[in-house]
Amino acid sequence: MGESLWKPHTTVASICELDGRFLLVREVVDGCTVYNQPAGHLEPGETLLEAVVRETLEETRYRFRPLALQGIYRYRPSRESAKTYLRYLFRGEVGERLEGDLDRGIIAAEWLSYDEVVACRDQHRSPMVLQCIDDYRRIPGFSLDVLSREFA
Repeated sequence: MGESLWKPHTTVASICELDGRFLLVREVVDGCTVYNQPAGHLEPGETLLEAVVRETLEETRYRFRPLALQGIYRYRPSRESAKTYLRYLFRGEVGERLEGDLDRGIIAAEWLSYDEVVACRDQHRSPMVLQCIDDYRRIPGFSLDVLSREFA
């Protein structure tokens, strides 16, 4: 069994809108400042919902309550890249903002209007940032019941 099995990187992300503004994080990635939804990798033993709640808190300090699965996205940074990301995007609402430091690499959590998000698209971490917001604006999301209670 000398062959290795290819595996995508499983990630979760949250999308939150409040008064027409979207919660994004400004972060440093490979020396560049970029915008992204609060997002991160699924950790061993976590459910998808636990992961998105944790990542949102770590990156924004807001408590997050997932309300729907917005979509599932596959992203490969370039044709030459061996990496592929499989993103589970959850829409929901934020609660209280807790004191504490933001996750490593995060500069700030910011609320941007749709026009501001579009205006800074050259600084998005990936094309998924705007695509996820556009999908949020036109698709109501899917009930969390689509996730297996036992195997999510």
